Amino acid sequence: MRAVDLIRRKRDSEALSPDEIRFLIDGYTRGNIPDYQMAAWLMAAWIRGLNPGELAALTEAMLHSGEVLDLSDLPGRKVDKHSTGGVGDKTSLILAPIVAAGGLLVPMISGRGLGHTGGTLDKLESIAGFNVNLSTAQFRNALHACGCALIGQTAEIAPADKKIYALRDVTGTVDSPFLICASIMSKKLAEGIDALVLDVKTGSGAFMKKIEDAEYLAGLMVETGRRMGKKMVALITDMEQPLGRTAGNSMEVAECIEVLGGGGPADLRELSLELAAWMFVLGGKTADLSAGKRLAEEMIVSGRARDRFREIIRQQGGDARVVDEPARLPRAKAKRDVTAANGGYLATVDCERLGIACVVLGGGREKKEDSIDPAVGIEFHRRLGDPIERGAPLATLHYNSDARLEEACALVAASYGIGDKAPASRPLVHKVIGAGE
Repeated sequence: MRAVDLIRRKRDSEALSPDEIRFLIDGYTRGNIPDYQMAAWLMAAWIRGLNPGELAALTEAMLHSGEVLDLSDLPGRKVDKHSTGGVGDKTSLILAPIVAAGGLLVPMISGRGLGHTGGTLDKLESIAGFNVNLSTAQFRNALHACGCALIGQTAEIAPADKKIYALRDVTGTVDSPFLICASIMSKKLAEGIDALVLDVKTGSGAFMKKIEDAEYLAGLMVETGRRMGKKMVALITDMEQPLGRTAGNSMEVAECIEVLGGGGPADLRELSLELAAWMFVLGGKTADLSAGKRLAEEMIVSGRARDRFREIIRQQGGDARVVDEPARLPRAKAKRDVTAANGGYLATVDCERLGIACVVLGGGREKKEDSIDPAVGIEFHRRLGDPIERGAPLATLHYNSDARLEEACALVAASYGIGDKAPASRPLVHKVIGAGE
């Protein structure tokens, strides 16, 4: 069996057998198949797609490329959430402490920034000392100690996905629903969870721009999870504009702390409560969604969620003082406003372009070897439908280097469309897939 033959066959729309897919995944994981051949196969799969048998085989091969955790000895239901990614999407840092404080275990294996979207691990690492690279034993200890651990894929857990994830980021193969499904489900099923809530984004800042594509991906993942015996639900949520007020790692952590303290932007608060409520429902903590929301709100109002976040940070070696002193987080040295060229209403936002601008500033990766500046980012001042005066600030860029500042400013300026009338409002949650099934 040769990788080049499997690349050619997938290029020509032929279906591969489970053994052939396993050969590819095992060979790449062990280093026997080089990056350039796996990149070619990923592009062929992106173009030609995968049939249900191929998708199941790919997910299975990636899942069993490493250790599948058994957390059955830890008391309580294990529930996680995963988002397909967007600009300013920071809900994991809010949900995890809320749900852990509410009595469920949250074993959360997350990723780094992918394409124009931010990554949970990159945000957490903007907290001094925070260790996302826990061993399996340390992961279990953290779960036992505070009900939650937020880590990246370890050497033991889904190593195939860790390698493929980094490669997809820099080869234009991020937004395949099949590759997204296999990536997410392989590492999530390796966590030893009982249930999973999916946040599938749609809109200009999402990988799935069209709502029908988001629904298709959500259906694939819900079906894959249920086939593996997990409780599943997927929310199709809006990413036509950034979530919350900021994009950029330390800035987003500060915003999460604000929400856990009872404040923060309304959209970020609302979505966090909605997702937490579904986690409580699937985890058997509440009978319905409204009770789940009340429990989530209680965790914030009582301060228990904030206290739990402090405990999570401390457990993973981070500077827990940031919860009470967000100014300890990295801050950029300089700022630049991008202002409106004319007046009217904010009619459109090219959310993906805003995400790219954040990457250009140093807040994300263009190559998998790139390092990230945790302090840089963008602060958003306007939302769709807002009235705007000529010269009013649309966004503020926080930066440490002016090497690509003008490029980032141009991207931000081009991201905003101002019209004569406000657009129709869009719901934050478009649809729920898998509820009541």
